[in-house]
Amino acid sequence: MRIRRETLPIRILEAVGCGSIRLATDVGAVVVMVWRMMAALPRLLRHPSLLLEQADHIGVGSIPLVLLASLFTGAVSAAQAGYQIQDYAPLSLVGAAVGKAVILELAPVLTALVVAARVSTSIAAELGTMRVTEQVDALEVMAIDPIWFLAAPRFFAGLIMTPVLVLLATVIAIFGGYLVSYATLGLSTATYYHGVQQFFLVWDVVINQTKAFLFGGILTLAGVFFGYRAQGGAEGVGRATIEAIVTACVMILMFDYIVATVMM
Repeated sequence: MRIRRETLPIRILEAVGCGSIRLATDVGAVVVMVWRMMAALPRLLRHPSLLLEQADHIGVGSIPLVLLASLFTGAVSAAQAGYQIQDYAPLSLVGAAVGKAVILELAPVLTALVVAARVSTSIAAELGTMRVTEQVDALEVMAIDPIWFLAAPRFFAGLIMTPVLVLLATVIAIFGGYLVSYATLGLSTATYYHGVQQFFLVWDVVINQTKAFLFGGILTLAGVFFGYRAQGGAEGVGRATIEAIVTACVMILMFDYIVATVMM
């Protein structure tokens, strides 16, 4: 027992040290991968079919899920706003509350989380399978850069399509709030949309799109990074998929706070 007590601090220090080394290694690997993808952009633009294919998968393929999620997001926002302010403020402010909440926070964050659940896992599983079945090695043997051919199209498609999805989600969520306000709170169309416009700022859209751009990069980069370095067969692919979605969700929430702190 005495030996265990004496070695416990050493074990803690070893665990902290090993964790710090792994974190620094992963951060360095991410930076290198992003740099290589940026360097591959001119070549990728000469082959737009790769980018368009991934844009269709990430953007167009996510539209039904984003529409459904954003519609109910706006609906519950209006219901909660009406419930919270009905005893303290006029219900005409429901539109303002829904508009601000959706534009600044709910649309970019929830859309990114929904898209991450679909896209990050898909990318990690696809690239992880290609890695463990040596398809990535085969590309290297054929003198095809896997970063250019596999990683860069997915990363830049996420940067392009996520802001578009967030704009769509913002409009649909505000409309969902209108449906609930009209049906259950008795607000007219003019009253609701006047409330939305009353406190609207162009800067809110800038924040909305800044978050969307960052989140799009995060969720695709997480899938690409963990999928690209997967190893250990089917178990390794499953582990890479879990790491991708967990990392994407945590980083999305972290950068949401950072952007809100810096820009608001």
